[in-house]
Amino acid sequence: MTRFTPIAALLLAGTAVLAFKSPSFAADAVVKAPAAALSEPLAGNRETAIFAGGCFWGVQGVFSHVRGVVSATSGYTGGKAWTAQYETVSTGTTGHAESVRVVFDPHQVNYADLLRIYFSVVTDPTELNRQGPDEGTQYRSALFPQSSAQAKVARAYIGQLTAAHTYRAPIVTRLETSQGFFAAEDYHQNFLARNPDYPYIVINDRPKVEALHRVFPQSWKA
Repeated sequence: MTRFTPIAALLLAGTAVLAFKSPSFAADAVVKAPAAALSEPLAGNRETAIFAGGCFWGVQGVFSHVRGVVSATSGYTGGKAWTAQYETVSTGTTGHAESVRVVFDPHQVNYADLLRIYFSVVTDPTELNRQGPDEGTQYRSALFPQSSAQAKVARAYIGQLTAAHTYRAPIVTRLETSQGFFAAEDYHQNFLARNPDYPYIVINDRPKVEALHRVFPQSWKA
């Protein structure tokens, strides 16, 4: 793993550690996926979705800029409550994935729209148990549907992307059942917005936010 351990100590020390030999987010990782053919029925004024797609700093950073998103929270999903701490999750043995809980207004953006953004600029769905420089099951590409309707839309969309050969390799993004979402430590929240010049952010995550603005300008919010 190339993110910094123990991360809190390094942040407090102001250390800028960067593994230049590791792969980073590349422009060719951006694929403008087609709009989903299936979307869920409109119900209520707020919905929640959970996405895992690598380091949660970038996932949260992108979704925070999507019009209609009310909040985006970094956390852990897939394991037990008592293992939902950064240092424990980083061992890759807990079942957790670094994830982001997105609360959104379905009148402005629906779950299918969020999936399109996720598969286009948030994650590379062809990378198994890794994203960019980060390796391990905690960095897997996974969806945690919060309703049967979301599960139906997600399953259909993955099928649609597969049939269209949208990517050069098979999609390995998993649909998983959540055992609960557990918010990450405070120093992880809004990390990209608070540390835009942090080397890891500059190399791996700011390009994703810039890709959102470029590829989906109609979905962008400052």
